[in-house]
Amino acid sequence: MSIRDWPAAERPREKLLEQGSASLSDAELLAIFLRTGVSGKSAVDLARHLLNQFGSLRTLLEADLRTFSEQLGLGPAKFAQLQAVLEMARRHLAERLRRDSVLESPIAVRDYLKAMLRHEPHEVFGCLFLDSKHRVLTFETLFRGSIDSTSVYPRQVVKRALAHNAAALILCHNHPSGNTDPSQADRMLTKRLQEALELVDVRVLDHFIIGDGDPLSMAEYGWM
Repeated sequence: MSIRDWPAAERPREKLLEQGSASLSDAELLAIFLRTGVSGKSAVDLARHLLNQFGSLRTLLEADLRTFSEQLGLGPAKFAQLQAVLEMARRHLAERLRRDSVLESPIAVRDYLKAMLRHEPHEVFGCLFLDSKHRVLTFETLFRGSIDSTSVYPRQVVKRALAHNAAALILCHNHPSGNTDPSQADRMLTKRLQEALELVDVRVLDHFIIGDGDPLSMAEYGWM
């Protein structure tokens, strides 16, 4: 049966308009993105098939062009559309974050940093540079590493903070494993960066570790 023959309340698009996007399942959201199915499968059936193939919505969203395009009903055009959607979402989060002090928007900070780093297959270290009122100046990815480690150089972090005339910053890095527990090396690095940045009068407000679930705040745990 075509989706057009379903009761209106069960059609993904109509359901979204009536009840909001949060009411939809992963398959229903993906079906709206796909728009059409393939021979023998409605858009929802195809979406369920793809989620089964990839194992999860996140894995599908993070797939590279080759892996994505090999799947039924997908291809380079859909991949380009998906990347555009994801980038719009990241820019939307960045715009929300720039409106107020980051201290007034802790959830927005977490959402933004997770959107920037969670999809990375290797460890990535970045900084959110802030002005004297703790408003966002810019975000930069400073170092990239392997699947489980990256080298971070305090001198380069200080250099970029001065280049942006930052008064404060938030450190962040991801754990591709998904586990957000900080290692001893993470805690030692945070201390070294705090000490280096204090010499140029730049405050380190927090260090977030991005993995599965909510990002971990080292400041909230009293580790800095």
